[in-house]
Amino acid sequence: MEENSLVINTGLRGITIASTRISDVDGKAGRLIYRGYLIQDLADSAVFEEVVHLLLHETLPKKDQLELLKELLAQNRSIPSRMIDALKTFPKHSRPMDVLQSAVSMMAAYDPDIGDPSREAAHRMAIRIIAKLPTIVAAWGRIRKEQAPVEPDVRLGHSANFLYMLKGVPPDHQVARFFDICLVLHAEHSFNASTFAAREVASTRAHMYASLSAAVGSLSGELHGGANERVMEMLLKIGSIDAVEPYVDRILDSGEKIMGLGHAVYETDDPRASIIAPLSKIMGERTGESRWYDISKRLEKTGKAAFLKRKGREIYVNVDFYSASLYYAMGIPVDLFTPVFAISRVAGWCAHIIEEHFGDVTKPVLYRPESEYVGSYCGPAECAYVPIENR
Repeated sequence: MEENSLVINTGLRGITIASTRISDVDGKAGRLIYRGYLIQDLADSAVFEEVVHLLLHETLPKKDQLELLKELLAQNRSIPSRMIDALKTFPKHSRPMDVLQSAVSMMAAYDPDIGDPSREAAHRMAIRIIAKLPTIVAAWGRIRKEQAPVEPDVRLGHSANFLYMLKGVPPDHQVARFFDICLVLHAEHSFNASTFAAREVASTRAHMYASLSAAVGSLSGELHGGANERVMEMLLKIGSIDAVEPYVDRILDSGEKIMGLGHAVYETDDPRASIIAPLSKIMGERTGESRWYDISKRLEKTGKAAFLKRKGREIYVNVDFYSASLYYAMGIPVDLFTPVFAISRVAGWCAHIIEEHFGDVTKPVLYRPESEYVGSYCGPAECAYVPIENR
């Protein structure tokens, strides 16, 4: 290869663009680590607020620190009445992620720290954003159905309060805990598409809300956060266990993908999937509607076997595969699955934006990748300008 020849790394796959202290995804071993802690240990023992502290402050909180953080989050949940009024102006058929992205941008106008470039101000903004995003999602979930938004309840934890604001009834302890585990599992995942979008915008020294708006937009795509909605749509389309095998054959024959199988990083099963799967089973049994978990289980087995037989290689289950049936059993509308993803991942986004602005890690001052220009319809040469009357 010539010394100056160009190598195109499509999608930046396998390219290290910066260092980070926040998390590590070991795709070969199937390990996910938040600031040194295995995701399995955090899911087993931590609450979401502890993970927020860990991501923002690099350590798990002591008891008094956790109580203070819980209090700060609870105090900052309410959103301005003018934001509620603005949400009511959206057409009821608006996509929830579009509404959320607009609301995130709108929040900047109400934040008193928006002009303060200090690290302390960034942390205060992060707390406000993490606290308010669930309120926005729940409010839109009700407004579009002509229901009045439910005010946050400061007596409830972060996870239980969201389900209360969405449904108007506080969840029982088990449902709240299962949802909290989901928030822990989705809070961070290194330089995925939405996190990189947030960091790329932050590298321009744009404020936190601008960076988060970009992240929400990235998450809305079906190849990223929107995949969980597609999984549930797939399960609803299959409808029964008996229809799994014909569905798999039809999808693979047409060259399409089985949603929830395959991942950009993991070369084994996503470690988060094995944590969520039993929760989905339990919730299905609780609601008396286990078929969505049962279909998922059969689909995982059948899809993996068929893919290996046809392609000669393994395919693995990702976190969306079982989170879809779990959220559905909790009564969360399918098109709110991705916004629910966002109310968790916002903790990781904020940590990355703060690291981008204030961290001591190795990274470019401003992200500016190169591209290869392959020519226009004129070919590799420049086009000759033709006056409009002669075109």
